[in-house]
Amino acid sequence: MNILVDADSCPAAARELVLRAAKRSGVTAVFAANRVIPGITGEYAHMLVCPGKEGAADDRLAALAQRGDLAVTRDVPLAARLLEAGAAVLDDRGRIYTAENIRERLSLRDFTVGLAENGYDFERSNSYGKRELKAFADSFDRLLTHLTRK
Repeated sequence: MNILVDADSCPAAARELVLRAAKRSGVTAVFAANRVIPGITGEYAHMLVCPGKEGAADDRLAALAQRGDLAVTRDVPLAARLLEAGAAVLDDRGRIYTAENIRERLSLRDFTVGLAENGYDFERSNSYGKRELKAFADSFDRLLTHLTRK
């Protein structure tokens, strides 16, 4: 089992939580990005720097994903690919992606991308505070515990 992290958009607080959990559980955490992310160190942490081309880090994570892995990403199309590979997937706000909800999430994502491409601007919440980190920690710990007991 590995913990796979789409590190480009993962908040620092969530990355730190994953690093602590990896050390505590003895599970390797693999962080993939198109650049070096500071602070990814330790016996159970691996930083994969992927080529700068669009989607390279996503492609690498999808290639690594296996049944029983735990993945963290905010990218809904990547989440769908990781689910297809058999990984458990959640975003950095604690929302769990499942086979039952991924189509709805993809549809909503495509709708909002379409709006933005057509010039419609809407308010997005980019803040990441204690509430978001707590929701992530609760879901992450629950999934990690479930997967490591198998």
